[in-house]
Order: sequence, then structure tokens, then C-alpha cells
Amino acid sequence: MSEVMSHNHEPQPPKPPIDFARLAVPGVRELAPYQPGKPIEELRREYGVSRVIKLASNENPLGPSPKAAQAASEVLGEVHRYPDGNGFSLKAAIAGHHDLGVEQITLGNGSNDVLALIAQAFLGPGRCSLFSAHAFAVYPLVTQAAGAEARVVPALGSEAAQPYGHDLKAMAEALDEGVSVVFIANPNNPTGTWVSEPELREFLAAVPPQVVTVVDEAYFEYAASEPGYPDVSRWLADYPNLVVTRSFSKVHGLGGLRVGYALSHPQIADLLNRVRQPFNCSAPAQAAAAASLVDHEHIERSVALNREQREVLAKGLYELGLSVLPSIGNFLTFSAGPHAAQINDGLLRSGVIVRPVDAYELPGYIRVTVGTPAENRAFLSALAEQLEQWDGRSERLP
Repeated sequence: MSEVMSHNHEPQPPKPPIDFARLAVPGVRELAPYQPGKPIEELRREYGVSRVIKLASNENPLGPSPKAAQAASEVLGEVHRYPDGNGFSLKAAIAGHHDLGVEQITLGNGSNDVLALIAQAFLGPGRCSLFSAHAFAVYPLVTQAAGAEARVVPALGSEAAQPYGHDLKAMAEALDEGVSVVFIANPNNPTGTWVSEPELREFLAAVPPQVVTVVDEAYFEYAASEPGYPDVSRWLADYPNLVVTRSFSKVHGLGGLRVGYALSHPQIADLLNRVRQPFNCSAPAQAAAAASLVDHEHIERSVALNREQREVLAKGLYELGLSVLPSIGNFLTFSAGPHAAQINDGLLRSGVIVRPVDAYELPGYIRVTVGTPAENRAFLSALAEQLEQWDGRSERLP
């Protein structure tokens, strides 16, 4: 018996390790995850910094509407229940806000989720998405995850009125039968650039009707007062293939709750809702978003602060000898020169989090969110110290 037991327990040769990446579908296998702005707690852990100013993720420095916070807190006692999978109350509020039917609305776990739903529904192997260089990083990610091809159109040059912005004429020329989805960010993140109503209408008229065209308006409220900037949500009747995406993470200050939505033709919304997870918006998120949508005073206060402080911040950057891209969002992108990486590291060590945008093929550029007056002063002071340390004024100019 002991001999049998001994024989059965002889060491076995190790099994070869499994390469799980080979098991994944091709689009996911080569995918690089999206890198968000550094969280405050992560900076505290890494650098031992106690006082941190985060100006990396284009969040509203005033936070959410008090009415939204109250609405979210009122449903916490019911979080053992699943949320309304159809989002009836929130969709009704959104429909009323846009004067559209509830059947034209798709809710998302943030507007990023809606972008992924669009890719899931309309992209795949043998299909192609079209978007500009330096556009939002999620467009190539959702395209690749769907197994589709990303066709990136060169942006406008640095000398253009909208430096590194969308070249809609070049994008129109790149349209062919392989393109299934077009992504346009207006205004664009991270450049802050935008396209006007005449330009956008001309482009949409050139897009074949079978090509789903997404206009990403995550920063709409901050941009709405800019002369010539369009509210594309009002164009759905003119362009049945149009999808407009909006977010509650920016001016509404609800980034931590994750809620956004798409507006579209009812048939497109129906398809998106087929692939949407039924409980993708939590009960607190739905309640807060509905309350925030009608708190016009908080939105107006947030927009006014941003407009004022964006000018202050731009002036401070110019006075430091830096080149700043035009922006109608709640952020500015500037050229920090050849030592941008070291400057960013120095800012982190001083407790200021901003966002380098090398991944957007804008090497040497840094994006900074417009904060409160105190936050902007602290940032500019810390930046001045880093610039003084790393290079002279003439080197910083591109």
C-alpha cells in the first residue's frame, strides 16, 4: 500500500505556463488600457504629499449641485434594491431638457460607456471608425476592442486658427464604404479646439446616411456661449444617422457617480439599448443626474467661474512665456517645452496633479484643468518654480 501511495505522489513535471493573452480576441490582445489622471490618494502614497491640488481630469472644482447630492443621499436607504434598469425618471428629465422623446435616449455609465456601446453595435472586423488625430483617447480604444480598424485623419497644423483641431475637410475626403462610425469631439479633449456650426453642417451633409456620426459634447455647457458653437442635439431631425453624447461628469460634477447619455434616432437608441447592460446607471447616479439637470443656478455659477478663471489661467501661462492652445472647455493645454516630463514630475512632488498629453501625440504639452482661484494661483506658482529650474524662457517657446 505504501509503495502505491509513494508512486502516486511522485513529483510531476511542471505544466507549461498558459499565455492567456493568446486566448483573448485579437482586438483586446493588443489593447493598452486607458490611463486616467492620477488619483489624489495615489499621489499621497507615492510622494508623501499631504496637500494635493488635482487639475488633471477636467472636473468641476465647485463639485456637484447641492440638490444632486441631496437627491443621491435620499436613495441610499434603498441601495439593496436594483436601480430602475430602464432609467425612466432620468430619461424623462433628459427628454424634457432636450425636447425629445424618451425613445431617443440611451443611458450610460458615463458617456465613455455610451461610446463603447456605439462601437459594440456598429463596429467589428472588416469595419472602420474615422476620427481626428489628437482626439479623445476612448475612440481608438473602443474601436480596437470591437475588432475594427481605426482610421486617424491628420489634424490641422500648429499655425491654424484651431491648432491641432479637427480638419473636417480632410475627414470628409477620408470617408469611403469601409467607414461605419465617425467620432467628432466638440470641443475636443485634450486640445480644447472646436468646430463651428457651418463647418459641422457641411461635414454632416457629406457623410453617407449609413455612417453613424457621433458628436461628443462632453463639455457642451462650458462651450455653449461661444459665438458660432452649435447645439447639435437640435439637429437630430435633420440627420437621422447622428448621435450626440453628453456627460454628467464635467459641469455637473458627478464624475464619481458615472452617468452620461446619448441622443439619437429611435432605431439607433433601440440598438444601443440592446447591448447596454440593464443596470449600468446606479440609483444614486440616476437621482443625482435628474436633480442636477434642473439646477440651472449651479450650472450657471460653474460656467461663469470657468470662463473667468480660464482667462486668468491663460494670462498666467502667457506671462510665463508659454504657448497655449485655444480652448472653450474647462481646461487649457500648453507647451511646456523639452523638459515637460521633468516639469510634470516636479509639479507632482509639489502636490499639483496635471495631465501630460504625450499619449495624444502632443509631446511636450500638458493639460491643466481650470480650478478655483486659489488652485490656479498655486498651480501657476509651482509651475513658475519648475520652469525656472529646468529651462530658460527662449527654450520654452515652440
